Amino acid sequence: MILEQYINNIAQRYILGQGQQGNKERNHKIPDLAPAIIDKIAKGMGLTFISERETEGNVCFVNSPELRDDYKTAFTAIDLLDYGYAMSFRKQQKEDVKIDFRQMPYPKAPEAFWRLVQLGRELRQIHCLQSPKVEKYITSYPKDGSHIITRKLTKTDIPYEAINDTHGRVWINDGQYFGNVPLTAWEFYIGKYQPAQQWLKDRRGKTLAFEDILHYQKIIVALTETDRLTKEIDNVKIE
Repeated sequence: MILEQYINNIAQRYILGQGQQGNKERNHKIPDLAPAIIDKIAKGMGLTFISERETEGNVCFVNSPELRDDYKTAFTAIDLLDYGYAMSFRKQQKEDVKIDFRQMPYPKAPEAFWRLVQLGRELRQIHCLQSPKVEKYITSYPKDGSHIITRKLTKTDIPYEAINDTHGRVWINDGQYFGNVPLTAWEFYIGKYQPAQQWLKDRRGKTLAFEDILHYQKIIVALTETDRLTKEIDNVKIE
C-alpha cells in the first residue's frame, strides 16, 4: 500500500464515515516500509530505528511521550508514517508521495524531522477525529426542520451560499443549513476527496440524526485545521 492509498483510507473511514471504524489506531493497514528505506533514513539523520516489538521493552523510554521530540534518538514506524503524512500535504512534495516513501526527501537535521512528525501526527489524529480540537465547533445549525438532505450538489443546485469572501452557508434543503462554513473547508481536498462535499453527496435523500449533524461540523473543523497545519508544514525547511 502506498501513502496516498493510506490517506484515502483514512478519509473514507473516519471523515466520510464509510465502513466500520473499529480501533482508530490499528484497524487500518499501515503502508509497508522496506528495511533499506528505514536504514537509509536512520543513517542520514543519525537516529536509531526501533521496531514496535522493541518499544514494548525498556528501550521505549527513548520514544516516551513525555520526552520532547527534538531530544529523541530513535524513531518508530508510526513516527515515519506521521512524517510521510505531513509530507503528503506539503506543496512541494505532493506528487512524490503518490508513489511511496522512497520518493520523499528526508532532512539531515533531526529537528526538522521531528517537527514534521509532530505536525503529521496532529494532522492524522484530526483526520481520524481523535483530536479534541474537532469538538470545538466553528459552525452552526440554526434552523429546525426535516433534516433531510435534498440538495443535489450540481451546477444548478449548489448548496454553498457565500455570505462574504471567506465564509458561507451549506444548505442541505430549502430551509436548513450549516452556517459560518469556511470556503477553504468547503473546497479542501484530502487525498482524492472533497470531504465537506462528498459527505453530503453520500447522504442525499437521508435524514440527518443529531450525531450526523455534529459529525459534519467536526469535518469542517478538521478541514479548517488541515488548512492551518499545511501552512505550518510548508514552512519547515528540510534541506
